Amino acid sequence: MVVEGIRGSEYTLRGQRFDTRFMTFRVKACNKAVAGEFSEPVTLETSAFVFKLDSGSSHQNLRVEGLSVEWDSTGGKVLEMKKEMKTRPASPLNSPARSAMMMSPKRTPMARGSRDRFTAESYTVLADTALDCGQHYWEVRFDKDSKAFAAGLALRSLGKFDQLGKTSASWCLHLNNWLQTSFTAKHNNKARSLEGPVPDRLGVHCSYEEGLLSFYNAHTKQLLHTFKTKFTQPVVPAFMVWNGSFSVQTGLQVPSTIKCLQKRNSGTSSSTASLT
Repeated sequence: MVVEGIRGSEYTLRGQRFDTRFMTFRVKACNKAVAGEFSEPVTLETSAFVFKLDSGSSHQNLRVEGLSVEWDSTGGKVLEMKKEMKTRPASPLNSPARSAMMMSPKRTPMARGSRDRFTAESYTVLADTALDCGQHYWEVRFDKDSKAFAAGLALRSLGKFDQLGKTSASWCLHLNNWLQTSFTAKHNNKARSLEGPVPDRLGVHCSYEEGLLSFYNAHTKQLLHTFKTKFTQPVVPAFMVWNGSFSVQTGLQVPSTIKCLQKRNSGTSSSTASLT
């Protein structure tokens, strides 16, 4: 394929196969008088967005295993206690019973990552990979009986006490089953109630340059809500769960249905507009 007549210093080549490496791109400069030599071949990739969950900074009450997260009310203390009992020699001074009595109830394993671990009522876990360009899509399946669940995006600077949607540093869809049930879009401590049944699987689509974060029913591809903002720094996928569980699927191509919906809704206002 040859593309001619490019007048600027940038060009976007569309329609390439997802998650593929292309090895044979070359460019050369031309004017009315003469054409230059071709450049050396360059490698271009249409990489899938693949991330893991950062267990090193997740709340101590979240048990993170791969891309699955489950609420753990013990905060890891029971497993740590059993491990210590097993490794200590059996003696009157170091018996399991005495070890259990002497262990401080505040003792918890605190693995440290690149940021502080979330604490208090911020039952949060972030992805380990940030977004700073492009369009990306991932899905999350969650237990609809969770007392609380949220999924969205956050700045890496999100405070360790901050709950998703409560500050300007995060955007999310939030399910609450505590005292009364609600399903809302939240940002900067403002909430908008969402109508219709709550799906058990969400599709999350981020178009970074356009400042769009959209949530879909992953089964039907029905649009649930779109935040319209301007991202000024990298953002990371963010999740919260209290008394429940969820699992994430990454490396997905943006579904064609969602691309069509986004193109159709571009520049128009609707009931799914952003919270301001």
